[in-house]
Formats: sequence, C-alpha cells, structure tokens
Amino acid sequence: MDRLAGEIAVVTGAAQGIGKGIAKAMVAEGAKVVIFDVADKVHKTAAEIKKGLGRADCDVRAVKIDITRNDQIAQALNSILEDFEKIDILVNNAAVLYFAPFLEITDEMRDRTFDVNIKGMWNCTKAVLPAMIEGRHGRVINLSSAAAITSSKGLTAYSASKGAICAFSRALALDVAEFGINVNTIIPCYVETDGLKDVAKSVGVTPETYLERIGRTVPLGRLAAVDEIGDLAVFLASQESKYITGQEIVIDGGNLIQTKKGDF
Repeated sequence: MDRLAGEIAVVTGAAQGIGKGIAKAMVAEGAKVVIFDVADKVHKTAAEIKKGLGRADCDVRAVKIDITRNDQIAQALNSILEDFEKIDILVNNAAVLYFAPFLEITDEMRDRTFDVNIKGMWNCTKAVLPAMIEGRHGRVINLSSAAAITSSKGLTAYSASKGAICAFSRALALDVAEFGINVNTIIPCYVETDGLKDVAKSVGVTPETYLERIGRTVPLGRLAAVDEIGDLAVFLASQESKYITGQEIVIDGGNLIQTKKGDF
C-alpha cells in the first residue's frame, strides 16, 4: 500500500527482534529506513530485510552506533540529513534488560539500563527533533513495555526505565504538538523474540517450553509476532494516525485486562 512512501525513518535497536520487525514493516510500506544498533549484525539485518522484501525500490541502511554517545548520534544523523534532507519518523526501540532481584542489581547494571533505555531515547529524540520542527512534520514512536504497568520479580530496573518512557512521551507530545509532530508509545507484552527465549534460562526450562507456557496465559492464546508490532508502528507513523498523540497503545493479546494470568 506504500502508506509511508517518501518518508525517512530511523529505527534504533533494530538488529533483531521488535526493532527488526518494525524496520521491515516500514520498508515494506515504502519508507526509506536507517537502522541503528550497537551490534555488528546490524549490517547483516539490513541485507536480510532487503532480500526478504524483494522490492527494487527497497532502501534500508545500517549504522553501527552506541546511542549513549551523542557524538555518534550527531555523526549518523548528519549523514542521513545530507542524503535525504529530512527525517520524518523516529522509532526509539533500543533497550537492555537485566533480570535479577533488586538487591542483586549492581550500580553498573542500573546505570546501563537507564543509559540505554532512557538517556539513549532522550539523546536520539533531541537530535532528531530540530529537523522535524523545521519540516513541521514528524512522528516519534517510543517502545515501552507492559512491565511499565505490571511487572515481575527481577525487573525493577527495567520496569522503572519503561515507566519513564511513558511519562517522557506524554510530556514531549505537549512540547512538540504545535510543530505538527506526534509522539506516541507502544506497549507490548509477550513478543516472540530471541530475548524472551533467553529468559527461559533464568527459570530453568527450554525456550520452547517457556514460550508455550506463556502463550497459554494470554487470552488470545499465543505470543505476539514482531510483524504485528511492526504493523502498529506503521499505523502510528502514517497519516492514518495524524490526530493521535500522547497516547499509550497496548498490544498484548488481552493480557493486561485479565486478573488471573493462567496457570504459569
């Protein structure tokens, strides 16, 4: 449908998982997408997205970057603006998660969580906004988590960071509304990613068993696919959502509305 034709998008933390799914969905809808990630595999991911979509006009580029470094962000964004002269969409997805009881969370784990999940989002947004303000158009989409609303043991630092993202997004939406910029938050719950599979190790079961058990607790009976998060991001980036700002959209298969979470 090319709902994002002509749009220039930046997606952080897009070497895998949700970020990769969002980048793929936006490229499929005609956007030119630059994916950021600190992992070397970000270049391989860009190539995989191109090959998978099989479109002659597919434009997805990769930048290996540490979003806690303002100098690296400035260099990357200057290059994008030189090539495209604008940035229309910013998806702040990059995040880290340490799964540990509160008293076992070291200062280094705490600081790394806040540096990436909060400060990294802040840094990228502050760097991109001048171009959006100049163009009087923009979409900022921040990825929070159901852990910002309800949580689990071992997620204190992560939950705190994701709650901050929601508050940041609401306040920012008010600051930039006059410039035609929309700011919204996506709140996923259980999404089938490698990161979620890794959590299985901490509970002593196989990834397959862990994902199957979690899926049974969701009213819709399964985990979300990264493509489904991508679909929501495309909607929030498109003209179809031009009157939506400052909102938190939960995409969780009905998980948060239930009192009893199943037998897992």
